[in-house]
Amino acid sequence: MINNLFVLGSPRRNGNSETMANNVAASLLKNRENSVEYIHPCSLKISPCLSCGGCSNSGICILNDDMTDLYTKIDAAHRIFFVSPVYFYGLSAQIKSFIDRCQALWARKYLLGIKNNRAPGCTGHLLSCAATGGDKVFEGSILTIRCLCDTLGLHYSPPLLLKNIDEADALQNSSEKLGICKSYGKKVRPIL
Repeated sequence: MINNLFVLGSPRRNGNSETMANNVAASLLKNRENSVEYIHPCSLKISPCLSCGGCSNSGICILNDDMTDLYTKIDAAHRIFFVSPVYFYGLSAQIKSFIDRCQALWARKYLLGIKNNRAPGCTGHLLSCAATGGDKVFEGSILTIRCLCDTLGLHYSPPLLLKNIDEADALQNSSEKLGICKSYGKKVRPIL
């Protein structure tokens, strides 16, 4: 079974970001080898990283909250989809707290030399929508997710980025852009 983990970073339930994720997931689920799990950081207690250095010697975060159980899910995923609207040319605060708490995994890899047992060919994906159409609107998000994928031992795959998605139901009302989301899910490369 190929484990597809969707980290939904929008505080708005059933909005454009979640609609993107649901349409990509629906395409993935047409292949019986895929399973899909959603994580909603907004519904969880995930404290921000304290930059205390507690993980530097063990690779384990000293904070005990809902993120503790997510580390196992991150390590077990074959594909991780990081889903977020754009806020001020970056990711939402909710998904950013999740990402920052992956500092423990960075410490494990780079300070302690502990490699994860992730299968080769595992991928990380950015799914993001922006209210505006600026040329650089996704640059901050792309850089953050590329760095995170490197830390997690994931190949950074081409992202799904949609501009000019402003109203809460804008994506649901655009058959063209919904089609783009479904097509993206069909084109996700197989795990080697």
